Amino acid sequence: MKKYLLLLLALVLVGSSRVSAQEKKYSMYAVGFYNQENLFDTCHDEGKNDYDFTPTGSYKWNTLKYTHKLRNMARALADMGTDKTPLGCAFIGMAEVENDNVLNDLIAQEPLAARGMQYIHHEGPDARGIDCALLYNPKQFQPYCHFIKQYVYENGDNSHATRPFLCVQGKMAGEDVTVVVCHWPSRGVEGKFRDWGGKQVRALTDSIAAAQPDMKFFVMGDMNDDPDNTSMSKFLGARREMKEVEQGDFYNPWWNILRRDNRGTLAYQGAWNLFDQVVMSRNLLATQKEKDHKDYRKATMQNCSTLKFYQNDIFQRDYLMQTDGKYKGTPKRTTAGGVWLDGFSDHLPVVVYLIKEQQ
Repeated sequence: MKKYLLLLLALVLVGSSRVSAQEKKYSMYAVGFYNQENLFDTCHDEGKNDYDFTPTGSYKWNTLKYTHKLRNMARALADMGTDKTPLGCAFIGMAEVENDNVLNDLIAQEPLAARGMQYIHHEGPDARGIDCALLYNPKQFQPYCHFIKQYVYENGDNSHATRPFLCVQGKMAGEDVTVVVCHWPSRGVEGKFRDWGGKQVRALTDSIAAAQPDMKFFVMGDMNDDPDNTSMSKFLGARREMKEVEQGDFYNPWWNILRRDNRGTLAYQGAWNLFDQVVMSRNLLATQKEKDHKDYRKATMQNCSTLKFYQNDIFQRDYLMQTDGKYKGTPKRTTAGGVWLDGFSDHLPVVVYLIKEQQ
């Protein structure tokens, strides 16, 4: 079995249907992010406020509901990226996972076990017990270092610990890649708390880049902010247009999807937000000159001797969407209004595709 999907792309002569004899081969990779919306087991973890997700808790979270949740999330995670590569995603950042127990149960689900999917997780200080994790396919991504960087409240508050940043370094397509998985403070607090998240992640990536200038970066997560909020646009430095991306900055391909195309990953009071984002460093761009995606993809195929961003999309399937009732047309979540819907998540997944020319 080949390690990576080889795409055969022919160079077509302008104004002619005849195919040039010259052919190039490319490998395509997918990476993604998906908020799991409360992937809890049914047991209480000491020191954590997870009582709602126990059989006697408010959600009446029992074995039936838990096993259905695992099955549903495994289905979506396995499908992510398969519209362009049958191997699916090389890695997927996840938010709202409780512990190693749920992750072990998750990767034991048939569609993930069939690919040999593994995970990286560090227990964090969040009061409810939810953490970030990275799910990965070892055939496509080989991690060699991982750690967490604690979120710091810059006002000195040490009583409301939140999710740390999960940093994973590894090899993809033979190249060094750093992935930072985030779940920034909720919209229940002021924007400055998410601004601090953006500033701290930027300091982390700047520090790594100073020691390893060729490192390629993905920052992904549920930012609890849209692409044009200051946490992303100013403090992290994730830019709307490729031409705006300076050294150390990131390109944010989700900005136009939200503001130009009016598409998002979660709905609130009849409007879309796009909190779930994957942004990438400048050295993952094939060019900064092309203005539209069609021209950019053409330029990428001409300049991808190293791993390059190709395109991105919100990953949407009919089974992920509510088809009737009050929440019709929004993500089909696990529970809404106190009713178990046997759904997936209140967020939609996002996927970024990359290509590299085979030598």
